[in-house]
Amino acid sequence: MKRTLPKAQLVGLTIGFFFVLVVMPLLNLLPATHPLYISTFTLSLYGKYLCYAILALSVDLLWGYTGLLSLGQCLFFSLGGYAMGMYLMLKIGTRGQYHTELPDFMVFLEFAKRFPETGGLPPHWIPFRNFPFAAAAVIVVPALVALIFGVLAFRSRIKGVYFSILTQALTYAACLMFFRNDFTFGGNNGLTDFKDILGFDLNSAATRRGLLIATGLLLLATFWVCHWLTTTRFGKIQRAIRDSENRVLFSGYATENFKLFIFVVSAVIAGLGGALFVPQAGIINPSEMATDKSLEAVVWVAVGGRGTLVGPIIGAVVVNWLKSVATHSAPEYWLYILGGLFIVMTLFFPKGLIGIPGQYRAWRQRRNPPAS
Repeated sequence: MKRTLPKAQLVGLTIGFFFVLVVMPLLNLLPATHPLYISTFTLSLYGKYLCYAILALSVDLLWGYTGLLSLGQCLFFSLGGYAMGMYLMLKIGTRGQYHTELPDFMVFLEFAKRFPETGGLPPHWIPFRNFPFAAAAVIVVPALVALIFGVLAFRSRIKGVYFSILTQALTYAACLMFFRNDFTFGGNNGLTDFKDILGFDLNSAATRRGLLIATGLLLLATFWVCHWLTTTRFGKIQRAIRDSENRVLFSGYATENFKLFIFVVSAVIAGLGGALFVPQAGIINPSEMATDKSLEAVVWVAVGGRGTLVGPIIGAVVVNWLKSVATHSAPEYWLYILGGLFIVMTLFFPKGLIGIPGQYRAWRQRRNPPAS
């Protein structure tokens, strides 16, 4: 089965990625007084938008193409972020507030008394001094959590709203654990005050440009992998499960295996997005895995266009840009704006932003039917 992207979407993607990967870094190189200059802060802001777009793709792969509404994708996003954050924390060294090899929160919480045999560093932190191990953990940890949860959920035939509730409960339980100071991940404050990554100063404009480009390339690669996956025979079965799982079961397919596979893949995608989010945001804490964050990700997909891949990217960027503007000028109204946007899109534009041109063409045809 072969399904190609509509020409308009392909042109739009090309222009968008060219702007992010080429134009924005070049404009950042201009003098600060130049009218076209883009600040380093803006680069980091759009880098975070792209990380959220990767998260939105993972939600769409589950919800839009498989019919699994997960309300816990931000858990996997945060797990990938924590794996990268642990590496970045250990690279601070003696440049922290207490000028010791231990991260500051471990000194403050007297980890030296809890883990005297390692000088205060929890044993599971030690391997994260190595970047390849941290990079592997970004993939393996979300995949493992998704695998264990998925086996228990799908083999028990849990689906529909019950699956959504269970994923939300899993996220909430994990959030409560990470809020605990004795869980060794910084508690409420999380991990922050990073200095460098792979020897490059995180506060330098060059590093920020590199992170933006890396995020854009990851988003592009993720998009094409998802596009390829959904155009294969697997993708056809995936949509059949979404539309009528019982018919797929009667056809002889083990739907739980398909759902488990896609659930693990979407967790890995979310984890990769979280790993690049942390060095650009400069912090990772339990609030990133709170249940409302996963609900926001569902809104991005609904606003952009569920089951389209391009739509979730647009939705994530547009909604988060709107959030940045609204929280700066009218922070007390942001939740009302978000709720109103979701209601309007659901009622009047069910195919999302990406479906508006098609809806307009259909409306024009109804208003002006062709002469018989």
